[in-house]
Amino acid sequence: MSSDRKTIAVLGGAGKEGGGLALRWAHAGHTVVIGSRDAERAAAAAADINKKIGTGNASGATNQDAAAQADIVVLAVPFSAQRATVESVAESLHGKILIDVTVPLVPPKVSRVQLPENGSAVEAIQKLLGDGVKVVSAFQNISAHHLTHLDETIDCDVLVCADDAEAADYVVGLAKEIGLGAWNAGVLANSVVSEALTSVLIALNRRYKVPDSGIRITGITPRTDA
Repeated sequence: MSSDRKTIAVLGGAGKEGGGLALRWAHAGHTVVIGSRDAERAAAAAADINKKIGTGNASGATNQDAAAQADIVVLAVPFSAQRATVESVAESLHGKILIDVTVPLVPPKVSRVQLPENGSAVEAIQKLLGDGVKVVSAFQNISAHHLTHLDETIDCDVLVCADDAEAADYVVGLAKEIGLGAWNAGVLANSVVSEALTSVLIALNRRYKVPDSGIRITGITPRTDA
């Protein structure tokens, strides 16, 4: 598990999913920079996090400034903004890990799987950025409802996919730090499973009238050194 403290930029951190991840990492002791197209909105989101956890671990900035000052960059924006956001910060991503939380949801039919024509939306970002950036797919299937309740045990696992196994293992550690079960699920192409699964979980939530269905991986004994 990761034990060192990094500066983590969460682009889209003023939203529900990104904000939940930012809250959890700030609470775990990381320095978190909320990124947004609107710096004032990012600062307000950071102030709310600091108020909840009683520290000054979070701050706000534009997406570009957040990415530039971070060690790890998290992309937690809607699918429609994924590519444009990455292109706007691409120069600041070289040599870093980019954790892409993107789910290819196409409103209004968000409970129907609608993957991009070429497969994984996250794999497309790795191709866009090239080998200088280690793109990792993770956190698509964790409900923001879970993340925002710090005293709640999260009964859900995360599938982590990347072409760089070491980067994937590092993100597994980041996930475990904030109370999630997490597994290295192989190469980035496998991200299609996580991306598609989100629509299935939304369908389950609607049918069974729950806010936060999730998944568990069974049959594997967790490694104590992971």
